[in-house]
Amino acid sequence: MEKKRWDCTALPKGWKMEEVTRKSGLSAGKSDVYYFSPSGKKFRSKPQLARYLGNQMDLSSFDFRTGKMLMSKLNKNRQRLRYDNNNQNKGKPDLNTSLPVRQTASIFKQPVTKVTNHPNNKVKTDPQKAVDQPRQLFWEKKLSGLNAYDIAEELVKTMELPKGLQGVGPGCTDKTLLSAIASALHTSAAPITGQLSAAVEKNPGVWLNTTQPLCKAFIVTDEDIRKQEELVYSVRKRLEEALMADMLAHVEEAANEGDTLKDEGNGSEDMESV
Repeated sequence: MEKKRWDCTALPKGWKMEEVTRKSGLSAGKSDVYYFSPSGKKFRSKPQLARYLGNQMDLSSFDFRTGKMLMSKLNKNRQRLRYDNNNQNKGKPDLNTSLPVRQTASIFKQPVTKVTNHPNNKVKTDPQKAVDQPRQLFWEKKLSGLNAYDIAEELVKTMELPKGLQGVGPGCTDKTLLSAIASALHTSAAPITGQLSAAVEKNPGVWLNTTQPLCKAFIVTDEDIRKQEELVYSVRKRLEEALMADMLAHVEEAANEGDTLKDEGNGSEDMESV
């Protein structure tokens, strides 16, 4: 392994940044970045660094890979802070991804509780009241514009849907369809079949089945299952090889550090004998 260490000017005085380039294994040529505190403590990730520094400094604009403050993110954070200060009395945006509930006055009869000090108070309910709450049409649009980012604050590439899955309804994109299917799998125990009615393509506002995602009816064949099993096996095999290479690289790194410490100890003994 090849190691390079230098001062990190973006962090407080005394902090060091180290870049280790791997020369063997499947990950040869890739590099790992570490940070060392003035006391010599080692940090392998940005969350560890943020927890250690605490309130000493804001690392939201700090790029862990390069060791620099990203001015674009810094300016965005400042603009967001000014916007929040100017709109602190206004309502906050709703980032909840759960199914939306009806906001207007409901036409269904609701339970009524009479609040008094009498001990025999009871809640009167209508036995004909529907158990399931009505759902809004095209509520999946609420999930549009949401993206996933990894620990390095980089956009995670989304998966590609099979060609047999086709969206239904106005403004239904691949991202919206993927979010709708994932939400349906997460919130419902019923099987996902898509919109079974052929009339939904002509007038989705009338014939849409709100319990199913916004996609046309589809059939999962044995060939689809076999291809998915092969894909899962291939991904697991690659993950196993990557984990093994990473483990061997860490073992080699630990051995090299041990040899370095040993050589330094022998050099100190030689100096004392002189």
